[in-house]
Amino acid sequence: MAQGLIEVERKFVPGPGTEERLQELGGTLERRVTFRDSYYDTPELSLMRADYWLRQREGSGWELKCPGAASVPGPHTKYMELTAEPAVVAQLCEVLRAEVPGAGGVAAVLGPLGLQEVASFVTNRSAWKLVPRGADEEERPLRVDLDTADFGYAVGEVEALVQEEAEVPAALEKIHSLSSMLGVLAQETAPAKLIVYLQRFRPQDYQRLLEVYSSKEKP
Repeated sequence: MAQGLIEVERKFVPGPGTEERLQELGGTLERRVTFRDSYYDTPELSLMRADYWLRQREGSGWELKCPGAASVPGPHTKYMELTAEPAVVAQLCEVLRAEVPGAGGVAAVLGPLGLQEVASFVTNRSAWKLVPRGADEEERPLRVDLDTADFGYAVGEVEALVQEEAEVPAALEKIHSLSSMLGVLAQETAPAKLIVYLQRFRPQDYQRLLEVYSSKEKP
């Protein structure tokens, strides 16, 4: 797989005072933005069932989230992010066991790979960054996104980007520390916007995913 950044994140349910608390902790509001995300998969959800998530974000292009190696258990996720279209196409072909087609971007291979839009929604986001106390100047800030989707679901996310697998435990420690300062309970989890979208508007697809992931959790 082409090397990308490793995204370590934890989702939570934001409260009415979350932005004020971020300001108290020294967070900086970078921007407020509205965008549409469209997700693509096969009719059988071959990508999502294998924990691959293909998204086209309005104004930002394509992204494929690929599962990271297993590490510390807990209420967080870890993904490798691919955004270069040749790398995305190559990885899609590998997961779907398809021949790599000729030159062309992601849009050109949607049809040949049997991929179609399975979800599309608009998000209003306030994007924050916060440098953990005691961090050195070169350290990447933590990012906190507070999202409200156009179907009424609100979710927050604390995220750290690292380049090496060895950096993940330290990133997790910072994420959990900040989450705690934001009042998030230790084992609190919140589903992603896409999962809630499927649950509400494509219940059969949601059930299909639920069967896969509930079986994976069994010993």
